[in-house]
Amino acid sequence: MKKIFIKTAMASMLCMGFVSCADELNIKSVDPLNHQTYTVEGLLAKQYATLGLTGQKGPDGLADISGNEGETGFIRTVFNLEELMTDETLWAYQENDGIAQITTMDWDKNNVRVNWAYQRLSYNINQYNFFISEQSGSLSEDKIAEVRFLRALNYYYFLDLYRKAPFKDTFDNNLPTEKSGKELYEWLDNELTTIEPLMAEVGAYNNSENFGRADRGAAYALHARLALNSAVYTDGQVKDYQKAIDYCDKILNNVGEGEGKYNLCRAEKNGYSGYQQLFMGDNDCNPEAMKEIIFPIRQDGVKTRAYAGTSYLVNASTISGMPYASTSDPWKCLFARVDLVKKFFPNGDIPKATDEDLLSNPSKDQVIAKDNEKGISTADVVAQAKDDRALFYMGIGGCSDKVRTLTPGDAITGPLNGASFVKWTNLHADGTAQHHQKFSDTDFPVFRLAEIYLTRAEAKYRLNGSQDGLEDILKVQDRANRQIKASSVDEQTLIDEWCREFYMEGRRRSDLVRFGLFTGSKYLWSFKGGSENGQGIPAKCNIYPIPGDEIKNNPNMTQNPKY
Repeated sequence: MKKIFIKTAMASMLCMGFVSCADELNIKSVDPLNHQTYTVEGLLAKQYATLGLTGQKGPDGLADISGNEGETGFIRTVFNLEELMTDETLWAYQENDGIAQITTMDWDKNNVRVNWAYQRLSYNINQYNFFISEQSGSLSEDKIAEVRFLRALNYYYFLDLYRKAPFKDTFDNNLPTEKSGKELYEWLDNELTTIEPLMAEVGAYNNSENFGRADRGAAYALHARLALNSAVYTDGQVKDYQKAIDYCDKILNNVGEGEGKYNLCRAEKNGYSGYQQLFMGDNDCNPEAMKEIIFPIRQDGVKTRAYAGTSYLVNASTISGMPYASTSDPWKCLFARVDLVKKFFPNGDIPKATDEDLLSNPSKDQVIAKDNEKGISTADVVAQAKDDRALFYMGIGGCSDKVRTLTPGDAITGPLNGASFVKWTNLHADGTAQHHQKFSDTDFPVFRLAEIYLTRAEAKYRLNGSQDGLEDILKVQDRANRQIKASSVDEQTLIDEWCREFYMEGRRRSDLVRFGLFTGSKYLWSFKGGSENGQGIPAKCNIYPIPGDEIKNNPNMTQNPKY
């Protein structure tokens, strides 16, 4: 098996490391609505590329989906609908399309961001159905099963975000039918059960030549996540917590040093903690990071240029003048809500700059020196939090006439309204140069081993109140060198640990919904419902509306309740 180096835009930008018997592939557009010339291997690569790219030419031009191409990628659309309204993240520019509605949790069927996610998932599934239809019988079962897994992953996000999907598992001219709730859950459960034995064995692709392909480990991880949320997705009719435990066990049975397929990334490297290395530009060739990442979306600053992948997460979190910035294109858009900071600093006592610390037009070296002098660098934040995961910046970098505050006050006015994120970076832990100064090399971990530990702990607790999951929680905390350890398993311990471990990874909304905290007034956070201190919101917001255009164009789809 030799590495594929696909020359032309859409398939070639998948990523290094996807393998085939072909040495080079040349393909044209793979829009299934037209007659195309393509190679089977190139089209298979394209199926994975739908997760990391947005069009035929790179960051813009010949977009997959009409509208703003940079806004319509898989990572960005899902991330926005899972994060921007939660207790973790705020967007600095509320005048941007659809953002204010998302921030205040007052979206409707015409919100463009709700529509973009729906379109992306639909587009991807259409591509997968075309591939499966055309290649079944002529391509090996394991490769067909990989694409069926990708289709299931996209249907999973339909279920999670909209609680229904425009469903098709064939490629034809018929309109999709509606499949929702328990019916869609059971289809996903059955589909994953069917394809798992057809896929490569657990961890088979967790290596430098195949990293980014889906094997049974990826399918088991999706199955465990699906089962953990079973009560939510079926209105309490199904509670598959034992199934979640069983699928976690299938993965955790393959954990270990040496020949083990997976392990938590623990070892410090060039001053970067094991946790940091998971979100760095060389996480696809760092053996320790790769051991934890069960299934990534591949990214490369040269070959997968897009404004919607991890370039979005890196660039949007960066303000010009911040030390150790890994992009030449800082967007200064995303910052932390105080509620997230308090998961690490319950009293809000995070090390931070004061007005007296500001310097006039400082160089990067001067910023670093002042931060170190005052004890307000990210390293100081981590040290005081006593948790490697507290990757925030509250220093003077990026500040001109005012410093960062922990809260916006009564209105969101800009990126200094909260702590800056430095979790996602394009720097390489091994010290090698990043491939591009503007676009990210950092792969996006869709599933990683820490999730499996926390899923098993939560599923055991939900099944019968078991405290057996404490050991799994402690494994995750120990890796992060957290000094304040969990002493028991309860809902507060679990939801807070999900937050500390997975903030800014595109899942917070889903976790809050599962714990009954997303809507209502049981848990309030800043700007929930549009209020500075938060206010309750109606239960209908646990799921998003079906876009208005979809209701008009497909009579098989019905609107979600109260929208």
